[in-house]
Parts: sequence; structure tokens; C-alpha cells
Amino acid sequence: MELVDLYDENRIPLGRTAERYAPKKPGEYRTVVHVCIFAPDGRMLIQQRTSCKVIWPDRWDVSAAGGVDAGEDSRMAAERECREELGYSLDLTGVRATLSVNFSQGFDDFFLVERDLDLASLNLQPEEVAQVRWATLEEAEAMAADGCFIPYPEGFLRFLFSMRGKFGFPTK
Repeated sequence: MELVDLYDENRIPLGRTAERYAPKKPGEYRTVVHVCIFAPDGRMLIQQRTSCKVIWPDRWDVSAAGGVDAGEDSRMAAERECREELGYSLDLTGVRATLSVNFSQGFDDFFLVERDLDLASLNLQPEEVAQVRWATLEEAEAMAADGCFIPYPEGFLRFLFSMRGKFGFPTK
């Protein structure tokens, strides 16, 4: 059972936890992280979720994502998700989420970083990730239009790509 910390609508901790997928009471929210790893040439590392995933099986998504466990902050969860899903040790020391988006059950924190990764060096988590590849904005948008990508709001992938390089881009 995965536990998550609960927050109010202002993201103030409520001092209690709940099971990750259990229904939340009104005014209870959780946090999710997404990591978008961009290559120096502007392509984004994307991953295809396995067919056994309960939510969005076989769909493509950003580089890594997952729930923030109880006791973690977003940065810690983003680093953990990269280690677990990609076998990649991402150091986000001193890095804040590039953007946060509200969703019906909580808060989505997106970390946008640039790394020159060799895909062959990644160790994919077989229960979570079927495959990874680099994609241009045009390729990701075409995949979204075809229903192959997780259905982010229209224009959101373009927004993520446009945020690349804004506000000091972590490249360490």
C-alpha cells in the first residue's frame, strides 16, 4: 500500500496520509511529479508505459512520472522516479519544479532538465516502462493526436517544449 501526504487547496500539509488511489475527502489533495528530460538538441525523452499499467496502459508519456510518497517532497520523488523507471540517477539538488499544475485530485509538479543521455545506458523498470525514445515536439504532438500519448490538455506538450530553456535550465 502506497501512502501519500495530504494537502489542502493551498498546498498546506494537513498532517495526515491516505492510500494513493483511495478516494479523498473534499479538501484533500496529493502531489504527483513529472520529469521532462530534454537532449541538447531540444528533443524530449519519452517513455511508453507497459500494457499492465492500470492507468494509461501502452500510452507514451514524458520521461518519468509518479506519485510523491508520504514523507517525500517533489524533488525527492522526481529523483526516485527517474531511478526506478529509467535507472538514471538525476540530481535535482537546489532545483525547483519548473511549473506546477492543479488537477482534480491534487498538484502536478513538472521538472524540466537538459541531459545528454545515451538511451542504451538506461535500465528500464519492466513493470512500468516498455520502451523509451527521443521525440521532437512535432512527433510528440502527432502521437497525442493519434491517441498514443497520455491525453494532456491540448497545447500542453507545446508549452512544455517552449518552457525548455526558460528561467535557467538545469544542465548539471
